[in-house]
Amino acid sequence: MTYVVCLSVQLAKVKLQSHLFHHFTTSHKQSRASPLPQFERKRQAGNQHHLVHFSQSYFDAANMAHLMLIVFLVEATVSFINAVGAAKINDLLWTLINFLPVPTSKAAAEQRKVQADYLAVRREMNATSSQDEFAKWAKLRRKHDKLLEQLEASKKGLESARSRFDSTLTALRFLLTRAPQYIIPFWYATEPMFWLPHGWFPYYAEWIISFPRAPLGSVSIASWQLACAGIVTLLSDILTFIFKLVLGSKQPETPIKTPTEEKSKETSTTDEKKTS
Repeated sequence: MTYVVCLSVQLAKVKLQSHLFHHFTTSHKQSRASPLPQFERKRQAGNQHHLVHFSQSYFDAANMAHLMLIVFLVEATVSFINAVGAAKINDLLWTLINFLPVPTSKAAAEQRKVQADYLAVRREMNATSSQDEFAKWAKLRRKHDKLLEQLEASKKGLESARSRFDSTLTALRFLLTRAPQYIIPFWYATEPMFWLPHGWFPYYAEWIISFPRAPLGSVSIASWQLACAGIVTLLSDILTFIFKLVLGSKQPETPIKTPTEEKSKETSTTDEKKTS
């Protein structure tokens, strides 16, 4: 009986030791095998985060490039309109649109025809003497008055259409030029257009360039807009100077008269008067 009890105790100890050894070996294997997949997972997650950050920064840079181009085009358009004049642009567009198949094109064509006839009759009437050729002059006068009435009536009919056209152009011009000049800098005030090289500028210069709310060390959209306006003004001044220089070189030079030539001319005129 005692032998059986001792044998059962020994078997229980062996089973417990084998169970503990199995548990220790499996936990040791897991502890040795777990850091590698965890490190791989961290490395893969870091690579994915770096890739997402790089793609996001590239996407932001592309968006900022488009935004910088839009700001430059808006400033160039505003400078062109101010140089040419809004009224002249409206007149040119009104003339061009009336050549297209629009509702006002027929009335504009009739007005141009009546105006041409009116000018022709007026020139002929001015060339005709009211005393020597009274009958012809009276006939031209009646025709002149009739064409003048038709011309004034056609102008009144087109005035309402022209006023609507000018109002539409003014609204479009405001939406395409003046509104973006204020809305875009306000909306993207905190976004950097691009970053300045580190250490190239002092603190106060970086603060001014990033004004009003862009990150320090970057160029704000307000600074970029101011730079675009200055560049456009400089280019327009250069082109205007070149244009005036080219036109001035084509004009014939008038000879400058010396005092001796003027005196000789005066003496010759006095001699002619005496001889006459």
